[in-house]
Amino acid sequence: MSDERIWTAAVLVIGDEILSGRTQDKNVAQIATWLDVQGIRLREVRIVPDVEDEIVDALNALRARYDYVFTTGGIGPTHDDITVDAVARALGVGVIVHPDARAILERYYAARGGELTEARLRMARTPEGAELIPNRMSGAPGIRIGNLFVMAGVPHITAGMLDALTGALEGGAPLVAHTIGAWAPESEVADLLRAGEKDHPGVAIGSYPFFRDGRVGANFVFRSTDAERVAACVAAVRTALEAAGYAVTDGGI
Repeated sequence: MSDERIWTAAVLVIGDEILSGRTQDKNVAQIATWLDVQGIRLREVRIVPDVEDEIVDALNALRARYDYVFTTGGIGPTHDDITVDAVARALGVGVIVHPDARAILERYYAARGGELTEARLRMARTPEGAELIPNRMSGAPGIRIGNLFVMAGVPHITAGMLDALTGALEGGAPLVAHTIGAWAPESEVADLLRAGEKDHPGVAIGSYPFFRDGRVGANFVFRSTDAERVAACVAAVRTALEAAGYAVTDGGI
């Protein structure tokens, strides 16, 4: 893996239910966390409705900007599951019933006393030239075609697909993160944090304020691909916070 190049990714969340608020997305957080471990940075997230034109437009825009694109949602057995068709259209390829996906689904339903109906067979459809991402949870596989990954909308199924992809993508050095917290108003320590970043190139400090029990505080997250740089920056900022009169809690408050 290369420590110099920064590999990037985007997530395209597909589904009217997300935009309506009826369903809360959980996939973005787990994909982002997984990508960090693979040495890939999540740079953008978009949410689009179940409208083929909008899915195609978003896919083409994201594919042009990032190394990898992950989609979630819209690959089930119903009429409004149109992700496969949209992906194929964006890539300029046809849609086929993937023979391996069909065989997987036949085995899955036969083992449960069911049959592969026409509706269920829709879950074997892929863009032409695609590979399959194993799905231990419900049989229906995910799809990989080039650097585009078509994942389920159900979070625990997506988690299994991510597990199957672990180590399979080219990336850079994974991010290292360390958190400290203090009962300190952000506005009073902003310059201190800015100096910490300036004095430790390659380390990014995120500040996350909160109001709790009538008091104002913040947690500070230090991120870098270099563990030694993170440790040095944490130590410097901790010292500065304590010198300013703020007790520091390792791991955050």
